[in-house]
Amino acid sequence: MIKIGNYNNLRVVKTVDFGIYLDGEEAGEILMPLKYVPQGTVPEDFIDVFIYSDSEDRLIATTETPYAKVNEFAYLKVKAVNKFGAFLDWGILKDLLVPFREQKSDMIQGKSYIVYIYLDEKTNRLAATAKINKFISSNIPEYTENSEVEILIEGETEIGYKAIVENQFSGLLYKNEVFTSLFAGDKKKAFVKKVRTDGKIDLTLQKVGYEQIDDISKKILRIIKENKGFIAANDNSSPEMIKVLFGISKKSFKKAIGSLYKERLIVFEADGLRLVDK
Repeated sequence: MIKIGNYNNLRVVKTVDFGIYLDGEEAGEILMPLKYVPQGTVPEDFIDVFIYSDSEDRLIATTETPYAKVNEFAYLKVKAVNKFGAFLDWGILKDLLVPFREQKSDMIQGKSYIVYIYLDEKTNRLAATAKINKFISSNIPEYTENSEVEILIEGETEIGYKAIVENQFSGLLYKNEVFTSLFAGDKKKAFVKKVRTDGKIDLTLQKVGYEQIDDISKKILRIIKENKGFIAANDNSSPEMIKVLFGISKKSFKKAIGSLYKERLIVFEADGLRLVDK
């Protein structure tokens, strides 16, 4: 079965002056316009294509890569607004419609929004919605502490940054544990601190506990090496300076350099840290 809004591996049926036709099985033959056809393609070849429907509801194949597929969240920019809704740039020729009924507030041309891409079962057309909460899973995630996850930053709140976890769940990064700039649409690797009873996930950008310190230690060593074996920072440096240099809290910094000192990888000097020559 053809997957609209997703990638398909399809057989070339025939070539024509304006492109090729692919075997869409029960959906019939699907056109790939000439400008997307890989050089040297001939009948009976199989090629990977992305399938969408054009303005006349005909299925079209392309080798363009969209920013996101059906059933995924994405941060997309509004290219135009008309009487039907807002049209988003999602990386392929045909823009993605967000009907007015699927907007939380009127979308503005030139601004970007977190949306969810879905297939309208009534029209068989791809569309997007800014009302994303209805697509966040209510199941309790089966993560353990320090599980590594991919997140999409949704936006900033008073206490932290809301994130969509692995395209399914709701998560939160607390502001007092974030030592870098984050913005809506950022994609990051994160780690699970805790799965709450409501199914929401407390997140961190560093591993929890000793594993976290190990990673921070490696980062500190790398930065010192990049600065010719010495850096003007130590346990007397201000939290603000530590945040700028290493992107971590002073508490984590002190634990990490203590570990490095015990392993005889660094020495403390009056004005900074120096690598031990080995």
